[in-house]
Amino acid sequence: MFNHPPTLELLQWLTRGSLKQNLARAVRLWVWLRLLYGQEGERLELPEPFTYAKWRDVFFTESHPKGEKVLYHADSRCPCRKTAASWLFAEGTGVEKPTWIRMIVRHTDWRRDAVEDWLNQPLFSLTRRMLAGDLQALTQLGWLRYRGRRYWRVQRFPSFSMATSNQGSAEDYNFLPPDLGLMAWNHRQQVNGVQRFFLHVDYVVPRRLLDKVEDLQDQLKQLWAKTPIPPVLLRYRSAKLDGEVDCVVYPVCIYYVQRAIYLCAWGRDPYGAMNWCNYRLDRIEVIVPLEWQDGRVPESLGQRYQQQDLPTPDFIQAEMEKAWGFDYYQQPLLLLLRFDGLHNRRYIQGTVRHETFKLVSYEEAMRLVKREAPVMHRQRLLRVIQSRPREDAYYRAIYRQGDPNVLMRLQAWRPFVEVLLPWELRVRVAVDVRKEAKLYED
Repeated sequence: MFNHPPTLELLQWLTRGSLKQNLARAVRLWVWLRLLYGQEGERLELPEPFTYAKWRDVFFTESHPKGEKVLYHADSRCPCRKTAASWLFAEGTGVEKPTWIRMIVRHTDWRRDAVEDWLNQPLFSLTRRMLAGDLQALTQLGWLRYRGRRYWRVQRFPSFSMATSNQGSAEDYNFLPPDLGLMAWNHRQQVNGVQRFFLHVDYVVPRRLLDKVEDLQDQLKQLWAKTPIPPVLLRYRSAKLDGEVDCVVYPVCIYYVQRAIYLCAWGRDPYGAMNWCNYRLDRIEVIVPLEWQDGRVPESLGQRYQQQDLPTPDFIQAEMEKAWGFDYYQQPLLLLLRFDGLHNRRYIQGTVRHETFKLVSYEEAMRLVKREAPVMHRQRLLRVIQSRPREDAYYRAIYRQGDPNVLMRLQAWRPFVEVLLPWELRVRVAVDVRKEAKLYED
């Protein structure tokens, strides 16, 4: 029985080529396998052996065109009208739409709206030649036997199915950045008894707190396994407030970002407001599970529970894709940067910082300043750009206001980067640079 979900690793294996160019065929072959080897009610009632014509008559409705041309078929019951989304996200596939779309976007560099558009296209509205080609592809992959224009199902699946059941798949690593998950999966085993692939990340948590952080992660995993997931009381040591504070929140997920692990939660934040907040795990002193009826649970949080509208990790991922920065709950602002031309060619050009981080022309930079800069500072910024070398490079992005990770990245790029917009950030960087310069005056 074939019951594998359409993971990145399976789709890549089915294409034997570029997934970006062959996504439709990869998903279609996955559907073929469910039609041939799926559970009762999903598997087609085909004779053994079968021909393409027999499959066509069993699969499509009687009125489906049998010629070579692709014609619009008015019968809404015919499978040729079913969209890719209808196949992928049907009950029983175990595929969650937001997660699957995010996986494809990260691996293919397609835009999210392009994937959405593709999902709304019929998957089997194809010519006889193309559908018969699918059967030949399955034969080449070892899922069918072919002889005398007839096909036989195999008694033993090709090696892929055994690999996925015994060793997991690349999708098990889909929490990693694009392609890194697939890379980690491909290199997870030793070569001739020697480990050749290593991953090093900065981690600022001191060793004496590692056990505590692991215990908190285990506690959160146990809480997320409960139905319903309870709200929690956090005793949190806030760096900004320079003291401990109690926060009652709904825990959503954990992220490793830059140098530490954070709990993303929605509820009463350290400032007493109802909001999202990221809590560094090593600064959480204790996590106390609460009942939903507990009087300490904020009313608005309790209402979201009653309305079955509790936040999910997909919301966080979507917000992080909209703007650069981990503080996904902060206001998104336009960021315009100027890089020294040589530094750009060596270190910035061709790199990926965020989906919104794009190279713009000198003329576009001028237009952005005219449109976005405060009126009282607009002419001053225009003169600044006009005074800079024309070979310099300009980049625009959408970033989260005050995000510390973006600010640290800008700091690391100094003195080869200049912040032009937003004006408030330009002023802040200028103040920081002056303070820094005073440290070296002696």
